[in-house]
Amino acid sequence: MKITIENLNKVYPNGNHALKDVNLEINNGMFGLLGPNGAGKSSLMRILVTLMQPSSGKVMVNNYDLTKDREQIRSMLGYLPQDFRFFSHLKTYEFLDYAARLAGMKDSKIRKKAVDKMLEEVGLFEARDRQANKLSGGMKRRLGIAQALINEPKIIIVDEPTTGLDPEERIRFRNLLSTISTQDVIIILSTHIVGDISSSCTDMALLNRGTLAYTGAPDGLVAQAEGCVWLIQASEEEYMEINEKYPVISNVPTSEGWEIQVVADSINGYNGVNISPNLEHAYVHFMEIKSNDLR
Repeated sequence: MKITIENLNKVYPNGNHALKDVNLEINNGMFGLLGPNGAGKSSLMRILVTLMQPSSGKVMVNNYDLTKDREQIRSMLGYLPQDFRFFSHLKTYEFLDYAARLAGMKDSKIRKKAVDKMLEEVGLFEARDRQANKLSGGMKRRLGIAQALINEPKIIIVDEPTTGLDPEERIRFRNLLSTISTQDVIIILSTHIVGDISSSCTDMALLNRGTLAYTGAPDGLVAQAEGCVWLIQASEEEYMEINEKYPVISNVPTSEGWEIQVVADSINGYNGVNISPNLEHAYVHFMEIKSNDLR
């Protein structure tokens, strides 16, 4: 599977230029789409799942053109939107059965087996008879991914999937997607939560104000922040100054003041040492420092 995006633009009627000449190639496996709120991630997702037309540009899914072969592309898709909803009067298994019918599974026996198998995989089999609207937040997200996967799609697109989940549910969700990504499928994970990308994706893109700012492996983005992450031992007074001058990643109180991680090209006058960056550091480095330099 391959998705090829060429010179993609989206301009809304109010003049908001949500996507600006986006060029991107996405291949099998887990692909992370990272960026702040308002970066254009949801606009791109809605175009890819055929819910919205681009203003200009081209999207190819294998040999299918998104604007001409919408029905064929939709048959390959599984989608979990950020605002996933369901009919409140349905039980968990009833909703998933309904989703399976919408996905084209007409044989009731095949559909029942698929529903039961999927409920097992997402850990909802014991809750199959519960009203869907009475599930916990994490269980609702699992039901959402179940309906996206029920027809064994070749392209799975999930938009901000772990927002509001506790750490255990977030790990369970990422592990499920990682297991599926070993098959002949594309999984696009759109999020502003850096940990979801660093824990799951081998390839990624960073969107900023509708523009594609980085594409490649997460390690490549991390490498750009080498030498720009500092661990500082600071007094109370210095902490207030540092907080005003630099992006602070973390702060831990100590017996002598504060232990602070900051992202900066240099920290003149403070007691600090360079430490190895991670993807969170790299993301802040790009958004707070590098993107300002490019303006």
